[in-house]
Amino acid sequence: MTVDPDQTPPTTRQPILNLPPMVTRLLVANLAVHGIRWMLPDTTDVGVILSFGFIPARYMLPDLFGWQALVSPVTHLFLHGSLVHLLINMVMLMAFGSGVERRIGGPRLLAFALACGVLGAAAHFLLHPLSIMPVIGASGAISGLFGGVLRFLPRRGGSLWPIVLLWIGVSILFGVTGIPGDGGAAIAWAAHVGGFLGGFLLFGLFDRKRRG
Repeated sequence: MTVDPDQTPPTTRQPILNLPPMVTRLLVANLAVHGIRWMLPDTTDVGVILSFGFIPARYMLPDLFGWQALVSPVTHLFLHGSLVHLLINMVMLMAFGSGVERRIGGPRLLAFALACGVLGAAAHFLLHPLSIMPVIGASGAISGLFGGVLRFLPRRGGSLWPIVLLWIGVSILFGVTGIPGDGGAAIAWAAHVGGFLGGFLLFGLFDRKRRG
């Protein structure tokens, strides 16, 4: 028996990572920023962190307030301290962000993630208003995505608050012990908690299915 090649049904290949568009763009943007910084001289890279990282003292000392204070609540989300820090956040972005985007769409995902990141920075500011140490990383936004996921995951009775308290406890623990596998690098745990609570409490404002 012979088979006509023209009649052979085409094979459909599934991509290894079936990510929605906005999550893919955010992933590429974070990787690109880290790649560009990796090629910069150390002194230039330090300048990037100081300019675009979130520094609470900027909002307390008038002589430090400038354009950096206006953009850093968002730009700090695209800077990461190490490759381990970046990879951990990107894996979590793919895991949590994909589900959120499929539910509320790409533009709302972007607005939701950025809002959670800004809320995370605000929480860090409230606890450390005079700190001159720059905060960098997408953890506040990604914690908010996880908070959003909890709001629409199917569940069989019970309260979500034990999970909320567990996440807060783990965030504080890592704030004390540092990032596992990253040489004990410190994390801004308040930004994690602020972003998470923002996502958990405000997700309904972004949830289009709630209105359908």
